[in-house]
Amino acid sequence: MSLLKRGGDPFAALRKKDFSFYFSARFFLTLGIQMQSTVVGWHIYKLTADPLAIGLLGAAEAIPFIFFSFFSGPLADRYNRKHLVLINYLLLGGQALFLLFISMNNSALIGQNGLWLLYFAIILWGIIRAFIGPAYQALLAQTVPKEIMGNATTWSSFIWHVAAILGPMVGGVLCIFYSFSQVYAVNILFILLSLSLFLIIRPRVVEPSPRGESIIKSLETGIRFVIGNKAMFGAISLDMLAVLFGGAVAMLPVFADRVILSEMETAAELGFLRAAPAAGSVLMSAFLAFFPPFRNAGRNLLVSVFIFGILTVAFPFSENLWLSCGILFMIGAFDNISVVIRHTIIQVLTPDDMRGRVSAFNGIFIGSSNEIGALESGLAATWMGLRPSVVFGGLMTMIIVVGMGWYSTALRKLDLRKETS
Repeated sequence: MSLLKRGGDPFAALRKKDFSFYFSARFFLTLGIQMQSTVVGWHIYKLTADPLAIGLLGAAEAIPFIFFSFFSGPLADRYNRKHLVLINYLLLGGQALFLLFISMNNSALIGQNGLWLLYFAIILWGIIRAFIGPAYQALLAQTVPKEIMGNATTWSSFIWHVAAILGPMVGGVLCIFYSFSQVYAVNILFILLSLSLFLIIRPRVVEPSPRGESIIKSLETGIRFVIGNKAMFGAISLDMLAVLFGGAVAMLPVFADRVILSEMETAAELGFLRAAPAAGSVLMSAFLAFFPPFRNAGRNLLVSVFIFGILTVAFPFSENLWLSCGILFMIGAFDNISVVIRHTIIQVLTPDDMRGRVSAFNGIFIGSSNEIGALESGLAATWMGLRPSVVFGGLMTMIIVVGMGWYSTALRKLDLRKETS
């Protein structure tokens, strides 16, 4: 019986050896990346105290990510995906070493040459992310059979969010006691641990897409496939717009410094605030492993994103650290419902030889919307004020959900259980 139906084994994917190594490698990779993201944002804010400077970090990552994603998807479908990921591990290690180098001696090199060094490090990460993302995501389907794909997606989301809890917390706490260079050195350790686990994976071999067609033609084929699948395109578009307007997370350094009333160090407050949405996502993932949201999946997706918008509107009115963490916890929980449904749609409905291109397309729309959303949040906070900008984003999210529910009948009526019956 499919695990998209209630009553399946909630631990089925974890019983597969290759998926368990994939699961563990993703944990340490995400742990390092999330810690790096938090620490770089705090590093910039300590040097500038400017919300827009934090928002520009999003642009520095998103622009190269979007550009190179047009090439990374076809490559992930033409070549061995594990080999592509290994190459990007090496590049990621180089980027982490660069961050370590420029932050040594109390960031004297940055003081002499300017913030562009930090922004350049994030540009490098944007390029690496463009290539590692499609191959890594597509490889998931090569570690489990199709009938337990929904369960694998749920546990993959679970471990990502566990790491997203610990990464900001570890980064925030380490910044209290150690220098930025020392914290960046810990990031390198996590990358090495992830690499050692990833090397053990022996993924199922799949037929690559033909190499005769050009990159442009291959990309066009992938885009037509996504747009032609109304439910998939609706889910991707909904999440993209919701993240673009509804992301309060980008401005958390400013909330921690100016709004939240607490006796803690600001870096520690930031760590708790950054971890709270991921904590909600973790518990929701565990719940969804036992009670999958795939019956009436489209309706569940729309409702969860609408509640996400309501909670986003409520967040900026809290000045209490633990109430703010509670709201962010609920934001993460409802956001994760949409994440699990969207990723399952992509994994279940996509042929093996197109997974790289579809993952890249999804990354362009969803992954980049986080960073562009960070820029939007920085600009909106500068023009409208911190609190009004977050309220505006939450209201826009709710309007988008209503519009998408009215527009996309295929998404509204989607039932994922039927896709693997």
